[in-house]
Amino acid sequence: MKKQVKYADAEACVHCHLCRNHCAFLGKYGIDIGDTERLKELAYHCFLCGRCTEVCPRGIDGRQVILNMRQKAVRENGGRVPEKGYGMLLWEKRDYRFRNEKNIRGKSILFPGCNFPSFFPETTRYLAEILAREAGMGILFDCCGKPVAELGMEDEERRIITRLDQRLKEKGIEEVVTMCPNCYHFLKGRLSIEVKTVYRKLRELGLGKKIAEKAVIFPPCPDREEKEMLRDICYFLSGEPDVLEGVQCCGLGGCAGVKEPELAGKMPQGLEDSKSFFTYCASCSGSLTRKGYRNASHILPEILGRTERPDVKKSVLNRIKAGCWKEKSYEKRKNMG
Repeated sequence: MKKQVKYADAEACVHCHLCRNHCAFLGKYGIDIGDTERLKELAYHCFLCGRCTEVCPRGIDGRQVILNMRQKAVRENGGRVPEKGYGMLLWEKRDYRFRNEKNIRGKSILFPGCNFPSFFPETTRYLAEILAREAGMGILFDCCGKPVAELGMEDEERRIITRLDQRLKEKGIEEVVTMCPNCYHFLKGRLSIEVKTVYRKLRELGLGKKIAEKAVIFPPCPDREEKEMLRDICYFLSGEPDVLEGVQCCGLGGCAGVKEPELAGKMPQGLEDSKSFFTYCASCSGSLTRKGYRNASHILPEILGRTERPDVKKSVLNRIKAGCWKEKSYEKRKNMG
């Protein structure tokens, strides 16, 4: 079947209400993606999950429609977010407070993102040490810039990407290996350096174990359409996974929880019906754990033979610690092997 072309043109809406019927946010306010005047007022209430785009018969990219509205609002407000509630996010992410470049080395680096080291610090360290020993890889703790970009701050987005790209090229990096689906999809195509998933890298190096049981997967928002990261994960599965459909979002999408805390709590409804399932997004894993979904597990620790669960109590402290982490010297790592 030919893939439908997507357009960020809300005027193409025929008000069939499919988006409203499939999106908790649009349903709450009784609007469609074509109700642009109302959406402008509610742009920061949207979770940017792309559910409306998935079901739109006209090919409207609702996520981009909302993002365009946010960007216009920021431009009209002199480059500042016009809504309150994002001070802490911007304080941390605009010029990432816990950036750690001390361990950049070699031609390839591991880029864990913000949330995997926050929720899975032991697995992060374990993986970094294996990749350092087996492939001479370094590690960079930094934010990809997506949270800032999703607030509509185009100039800040360009600045973050330009700084990251230049810094990596200065260090001679030719390959960025991402652990987070948000980082992967955001950086791929923006950096001039090759970006690949950690699952593809593990396969190339012959590392990681296969999961014997039938896997049930809850795909994160950025990977739902193309499923690029999921295709790389499938190498470690015993067969085709059962993909959970119809569940909108973990509740963290689009920074909308600031405006819609009650709705954010209801977004994962339906996941409780599955006995156990994997996700491959640390943000999803942490969010679902906080919401009481004990049947959710991140698939990367499983592939690496680890049993670590999301550390939701010390996630911020773990992120701070990542900013101070110093790897063992290359000689010590070599001797460990």
